[in-house]
Amino acid sequence: MDEKLLRIGTTYIPVNNIERSTEWYKNKLGAEVSYQDEDKGIINLANQSIFLVKSDEHQSSNFIDIYGEERFSITFEVDGLDALKTIHKDFIDKGVKVGEIENRGHSGRNFVFYDIDGNKFDVWSKLSPSFKERFYK
Repeated sequence: MDEKLLRIGTTYIPVNNIERSTEWYKNKLGAEVSYQDEDKGIINLANQSIFLVKSDEHQSSNFIDIYGEERFSITFEVDGLDALKTIHKDFIDKGVKVGEIENRGHSGRNFVFYDIDGNKFDVWSKLSPSFKERFYK
């Protein structure tokens, strides 16, 4: 078989209130809302379709690793340390809950942030070279 998976088309994120969460992603992260009803909101963010799915309270996309640390399931990429610092400051200015910019011992720097429902995400200062070559000019 020569076929292979080409890309991730959709990510699903649990949220408590579709309208509130859709507005949060739109206003805080600049997402484009493409559909919304009482059970889901579909947003376009970071070259991906994301479904915000109405879920029970206290659900999140976070998980606990074997060391007891809460982990994120998505890392967003930006193009360089200056872009990372700018987005970090912008998130703070918009009232987004963010962590400090970290050196995790690999190339680039990272910080985490949380959405209004407590879903934890990561931002990394290293844009994938293949993505940059194909889509980012």
